[in-house]
Amino acid sequence: MNLELRKVQIKDIVFDTEDKIVDGVLHVDPKKLEELVLEDSKVKSVSFDIARPGESVRIVPVKDVIEPRAKLEGGEVFPGLFREDMQEAGEGITYCLKGMAVTSTGPIVGFQEGVIDMSGPCVDYTIYSSILHLCMIIEKQDYVDPHDHEEVVRLAGIKVAEAVGKLGFECEEYESENIEWKPIGEKYQEFPDLPKVVYVYNCMAQGLLHDTYFYGRDAKVIVPTMITPNEVMDGAIISGNCVSPGSKTTTYMHQNNAVIRELLKIHGTEINFMGIVLNPLMTTLKEKFRDRMLTVREVKMLGADGVIISQEGFGNPTTDLMIVCQELEHNGIKTVIITNEDAGVDGMSESLPDSVQEANAIVSTGNSNATVMLPAMEKTIGILKEVERVCGGNVTSIQEDGRLLLEIHGIMGGHNLQGNTKLGAVTY
Repeated sequence: MNLELRKVQIKDIVFDTEDKIVDGVLHVDPKKLEELVLEDSKVKSVSFDIARPGESVRIVPVKDVIEPRAKLEGGEVFPGLFREDMQEAGEGITYCLKGMAVTSTGPIVGFQEGVIDMSGPCVDYTIYSSILHLCMIIEKQDYVDPHDHEEVVRLAGIKVAEAVGKLGFECEEYESENIEWKPIGEKYQEFPDLPKVVYVYNCMAQGLLHDTYFYGRDAKVIVPTMITPNEVMDGAIISGNCVSPGSKTTTYMHQNNAVIRELLKIHGTEINFMGIVLNPLMTTLKEKFRDRMLTVREVKMLGADGVIISQEGFGNPTTDLMIVCQELEHNGIKTVIITNEDAGVDGMSESLPDSVQEANAIVSTGNSNATVMLPAMEKTIGILKEVERVCGGNVTSIQEDGRLLLEIHGIMGGHNLQGNTKLGAVTY
């Protein structure tokens, strides 16, 4: 399996009547994008805006963040969504527009989408403040129910991201990254003196606003599955999750998973990276125990000496994290887990809702309950009042002078659990 990522750096976005990329500047016709989104009759209205790093702009409530990508020849960059047939992701040539994202907002389904500020203290908490955003403000038809509402917004964002990604095809200036992934048998023979490491990739699979999609299929109906890093970076996984803005894995975070990036970086020098087990985070204990058994079985089949497990969300997903860690350790497989902490606004509460003695190697992405006062912004893309329903916000979040008091929970990517974060913790 060979994947070439052709990375086109985007320096700015402007609206134009012609779609093109010139000297690193993305020109897009918003009317064409509106027509594309309005092909779905469930969409009542859509418009587009631009947010740039350093501007006094707030985007809220953010549904998803997606890096524009497109497949040069054959196949789809987000396979399984729009066509009946599909090809395996992770091979061929994929163009990536770096330094920007398609970011969806508008009236929300529930209460859990988040905030991105393009300037101010938010810059110190999320990588999203440092990239360009082509914002899609979308409103569904009145008759559309909550489940269809979520799907309408999710698919519209993906359609726009792929359409914009195709503009990279005409660019002659790009950085090329080639990723080769060999069959398991060959990998097992590689680097015999290095420890074999597997990544257990937990993903939300708990219902409306708590879902992930693998080749277009709801993760609630899959079991733990061996996958390759090439597939992840080629759009096989997309987000349907809004469980907590701070820790949620947006589609952008799947595409740029920092754990996978680091494992690939040290593969062949410090470790032998054997592969990934995608583990859906379910709701009942029976499902959690089943998925623990199947995850550990697949890790053992990959011959792992060590495992890294990342979490998504908070609360009961911590149980999945802990019981998988416990069973791996019982099988002699050294395990490191990545989780955030919910230690209360004063940092004095019990930080994890579940724990096991075997979880003795933990990477923390910080206390998500810590509060930050964000300054008033000159412009809001979306609906500011929805902050009251954002996880980490409440009815007193909007101050009289326009400032915003918010827990880190409410900042998109504020304590991301795949390593795309600026927060952490140390033991004294």
